[in-house]
Amino acid sequence: MSYKVYLVEDDKSLNKILTSYLKNEGWDVKSFQNGLSAKDAIDEKPDIWILDIMLPDIDGFELINIIKDKYPDKPVIFISARDQDLDRITGLEKGSDDYIAKPFSPRELVIRIKKIFTRIYGNKEKRQNIEYSEYVIDLTGRVVKKKDDPEEIVDLTSREFDLLKYFVDNISHALTREQILNNVWGMDYYGSDRVVDDLIRRLRKKLPGLKIDTIYGHGYRLVEK
Repeated sequence: MSYKVYLVEDDKSLNKILTSYLKNEGWDVKSFQNGLSAKDAIDEKPDIWILDIMLPDIDGFELINIIKDKYPDKPVIFISARDQDLDRITGLEKGSDDYIAKPFSPRELVIRIKKIFTRIYGNKEKRQNIEYSEYVIDLTGRVVKKKDDPEEIVDLTSREFDLLKYFVDNISHALTREQILNNVWGMDYYGSDRVVDDLIRRLRKKLPGLKIDTIYGHGYRLVEK
């Protein structure tokens, strides 16, 4: 399950940094550098909007009015370098879920987004069984079974299962080796990214029904079946 995160930030450098951090969480991120292009994407219904208040055309306040008018339950986080108290109050009045004053740590933004996801979409992550190809993936028991023989369990290591779950949570999305490392091994892993290739090789061998595409020069993608 991959969340759709839409970021609207006109500062190119900050936009690039934040986009990188958000993508490292495995989220489906789309970024905009002006309000008008973001406005055209409102009906794509992302799971959350991150809006800079000061934009070169229409500002974040006008954007949230349009978003909340069409999708009142859609969460929004404001970011701004302007007067904090005034913007925070105005944002809350317009229905924002959170506010972060510049400058801020990208990790703080990630943490705040996760808290909102847990509060609003908590049930999205509470799946117990997922079916893919000829397999049934038991997330609670952390085992994989064959559909035609539920008694047969595919022997996966803990790391192999973590990788499988990460692929299934982000099905159809291209994932870089760095994203896989950060989410399966952890942000503090400092070894070679070739461990990703080795683990995927083992997963393909144990689960030949998985359709994992190699995206040369980028990473991998689990194709939806």
